[in-house]
Amino acid sequence: MSIDRQLYKSVLRHWASGVTIITTRVGDEIAGMTASAFSSVSLDPPLVLACIEKKAHTLPLLAKSGVFAVNVLAHDQRELSDRFATTGNEAQRFDGIVCRSGLTGAPWLPGTLAVLDCIVTAAHEAGDHVIYVGSVEAAEFSDSLEPLLHYDARYRGLTPR
Repeated sequence: MSIDRQLYKSVLRHWASGVTIITTRVGDEIAGMTASAFSSVSLDPPLVLACIEKKAHTLPLLAKSGVFAVNVLAHDQRELSDRFATTGNEAQRFDGIVCRSGLTGAPWLPGTLAVLDCIVTAAHEAGDHVIYVGSVEAAEFSDSLEPLLHYDARYRGLTPR
């Protein structure tokens, strides 16, 4: 017996998470998508996971490249998150954005809070998603930025204590 789909979605909306954009590259072809289904997996070795919907435009290129970058968005990057979450604009997502290439060749977006550059070590089909486990090969972060958060279908920020 499985839970009602609407109840399940409503419950998951109450899980606060950071917002990331998963990017990948093969040659001159790049792809990226907004994702909140990201997590650390292991400290030794350093592993993370990203869950990619099977119908996502980014999935075939990520599968082909075997690399991805997790770009953790800063509080002022809502527009970027929306751009990479909108269906139908995949060919224009990177327009006007000057990216650096990470060690793996995956695009690092400018102005992010943090980035993790990964090589795929495993892929697991799970329902309507593929779970990619990545070995973190390079990373950087900024101490001067706050994160972009997502909770109850809205963007949020940290509240100072």
